[in-house]
Amino acid sequence: MALAYQASLFGALPDGQLTDGQLTDGHPTDVQPGILGSSVSRTHLSHSAWVDVRRDWIRGADSLFEELVVRVPWRAERRQMYERVVDVPRLLCFYADSTMLPHPSLAAAKAVLDQHYGAELGEPFATAGLCLYRDGQDSVAWHGDTIGRGATQDTIVAIISVGTPRALLLRPRGGGIGGGETLRYELGHGDLLVMGGSCQRTWEHAVPKTARPTGPRISIQFRTQGVR
Repeated sequence: MALAYQASLFGALPDGQLTDGQLTDGHPTDVQPGILGSSVSRTHLSHSAWVDVRRDWIRGADSLFEELVVRVPWRAERRQMYERVVDVPRLLCFYADSTMLPHPSLAAAKAVLDQHYGAELGEPFATAGLCLYRDGQDSVAWHGDTIGRGATQDTIVAIISVGTPRALLLRPRGGGIGGGETLRYELGHGDLLVMGGSCQRTWEHAVPKTARPTGPRISIQFRTQGVR
């Protein structure tokens, strides 16, 4: 798959420098999640929802992007939209619980997320959904992850973004009173955004189309079992 992509100037490590992580097969890698802890910035929203942000969490994120583009078995989907079937404006791949992830650094990232959010979440993350936004015309409409338990229970959804930054918008469900507030996060190059509390039920998020020339982005969404 040929995609035009401009790597971040901050995505590479100095020559010869490796992180303290290793691939699961024992070979060193420069693609690893960083620490969380106090490096995470939390914003409390209405209705007991919250959002955490950790910038540049994945070290070597540009290399990870390039590998995921070719390793992941991306597929195009079509969905019923009112009275017609339309193309989903992004490529998708879903990794169920116990399925090997397409890159060892994603398993390492899941382990760090489980450790950091385990007490608050009460269970480990189980699945990973990947989306490839090829250009500014790929998008996802306003929604919450309310298929399954997310419709009635608090949950946590962790999103890693690699590739060219794109805007992820958050607003109170239905736009809120008088249109409500809309939050905007430009995510890419290894950024982590985590939505928790009632966020999936009481807020909604979107990645809108853009007319500005933009390169591709991949998002990796970790969720618990029974949440989509």
